[in-house]
Order: sequence, then structure tokens, then C-alpha cells
Amino acid sequence: MRKTYDLKVVKRTPIITPDRLREEYPGSEKAIDNVLTSRQEILDILRGSSDRLLIITGPCSVISERQAIKYGELLAGLQEKVNDTIKLVMRVYFEKPRTNVGFKGLISDPHIDKKSFDINEGLRKARRILVNLNEMGVASGTEILSQTAAERLSGLISWACIGARTTESQNHREWASGLSMPVGFKNGTDGDLSTAINALVAASSPQVFIGNDPYGATSRVFSKGNPDCHIVLRGGRRPNYDPVSVGEAQKKLSRYPELMQAIIIDCSHSNSGKDYRRQGEVFNHVLLQRLGHTNGVFIKPNPAIRGMMLESNVEAGSQPFVYGETRREDLNPYISITDACIGWDETEALILSAHQQLSSN
Repeated sequence: MRKTYDLKVVKRTPIITPDRLREEYPGSEKAIDNVLTSRQEILDILRGSSDRLLIITGPCSVISERQAIKYGELLAGLQEKVNDTIKLVMRVYFEKPRTNVGFKGLISDPHIDKKSFDINEGLRKARRILVNLNEMGVASGTEILSQTAAERLSGLISWACIGARTTESQNHREWASGLSMPVGFKNGTDGDLSTAINALVAASSPQVFIGNDPYGATSRVFSKGNPDCHIVLRGGRRPNYDPVSVGEAQKKLSRYPELMQAIIIDCSHSNSGKDYRRQGEVFNHVLLQRLGHTNGVFIKPNPAIRGMMLESNVEAGSQPFVYGETRREDLNPYISITDACIGWDETEALILSAHQQLSSN
């Protein structure tokens, strides 16, 4: 019989199963307690039962354990200072969607060499990082790009995001319906809100989809729907963090009272014109909307704004990087190789300023 499949596949290699990975890197009681406590704190903010502000901050992409742990240590220290007013969640993004080709993240290529693609090692590194961060008391958030990673890591995630490129994906909506943590759906890359709102409707509904069991076998998955999904405004053809755009989003959400009415605003991406140096400007504009006043300026406060996102790294900017040519040993682990980020000094200053204003509000 002539072969009609795998005609363009070079080879297949097995991936570590979810149960095996959890056995190798189990979550300690301390780590599990942090996950569950953080999820509840985030939900309280999103539901409006807590008046704290949610801030999701961290590298555009994680490129090493050293980088992730260093940033986590800084964030843990800052959380102690602002705990009364702010819940911090670290961006721990292991997978990166690409417009065409390029570095797809630590899981896909942990050696960053464009040839080994040691996904098993990438999954092990990712799980080690998440265990360590949770043991430090740091809540972790990540973008869900592949079902493979989600099935192996989601037990250590406190908040998840579906990106602008995948919000319209039926598969991602189905996966979100079965996830155990709050999930933010970003508006589409063109700024369209209806895509994200349709995603919220789908993800909050019961779904039946194809997935894997803990042993890696293909299974039918029956979900009961995830009511803890919400919208993330990230801009599109124009920014959408201004009061008029936020008001439009609220109006559209209000037509679906069964959905979570919370709004998170991404201070990066199209909202900052893809200029990392403008994130602080966006952050302060959004904080003004949330509070209703700053330095003698008064506007109507908007409590529907429950949080913000920042792309932040230990050091600011991005470094020269040509995928497949730049050697990993030549990279500074504390500077982005994907989107440029604000540095820790600016991040800390923004968050401490927000804490001070929230405390006196």
C-alpha cells in the first residue's frame, strides 16, 4: 500500500507525559498553597469584591531560569511593600506566537540555537521555574499557546492569557473553558472587541473537545465552562486605553451580564505604539482613570478597570539577537531578545507610586 500521510514530516519524537513531568517536579505544599491563594486573590479583584489593583508584570519572554528567578525575587520583595493595595502576578511567558517565523519560546527551543528544539528539556525547565516561583510566593501568569504545555503546567499557573492572534481560535476557547484559573482574552490585533467578547461567551460555556489524559492518551474532554474569563485591552489600529475606548468596551460587555465585567489594560503592544518607553505613560493614564484623580486633576473614576499589564525585565530595552546565529552564551539573560521591556527600576517606581496613590485614595 502506498503511503499517503507524513509525506512532509521528517520525523516524530515522543514528548514527556503530563503525569511523568509532575512526578519529576511536583509542587510542594507551599507552592500549591500559593497557587490556590493567588487564584482566589485574583478572582476577588476581577469580581470587584476586593478593591486591590491587579498588575501583571514580567519579561516579554522567559529565556532562562536565571532570569526568571532573579525577576521573581525582585517581585516577591516588592509584593511585600504593596500587598495592601496591589496583587502582583509575574508574566512567565514560555511560548511566543510568531507573525511568520522566529524564536518560539523557552519550551520550543530551550537552548536558543534553532537546531536542537529539545522540547522535553524546555518543559522541564518551565515546570522547575514555576515550582520555584510559587515556593517564593510569586503568582505566575502565562499565555496559553499550546495544549501540550497547558496540560503539563497549568496546575502551577494562577492567571492565564489568550493572545490577540489566538483569541479567535476555537481550540483556545475550548481549552480555556476547562482551565482552573482566571483567563484573560485579548482583543484582536485589529482592535476588534467582538472577537474577545465572543471568546468569553464560548469559554464560559460547557464544551466537549479533543485533549489528552494525564498519561498522554488522546481523550474526549468535557468541560463545565470557565466563568472567570475577562477581557484584556491591548490596542489595535489605534490605542484603546483611553476613557472613550474603555467606555465602549464596558458598553459592549454590559450586553452580556452573565460575563465578567472586569477590564485589564495592557500597557504595551499597540497601546504603547510598540515603544516600551511609553508604557509608563499608559500606566499613569490608566491609573488616573481607575482613581479619578492625580496631582489635582479630577475625572470620573472607573472601578471596572481592575488591573494592568507591563512588559518588564531586570534590565531595560532589548539586545541584538539573530535567531540561529547569536549564541546563547553571548546573551545577557536579563535583557529581552523579543519585545523591548522597561527595566526593573522603572517598574518598581511605577508600582510604588500606584501603591502610594491607592493608599491615599
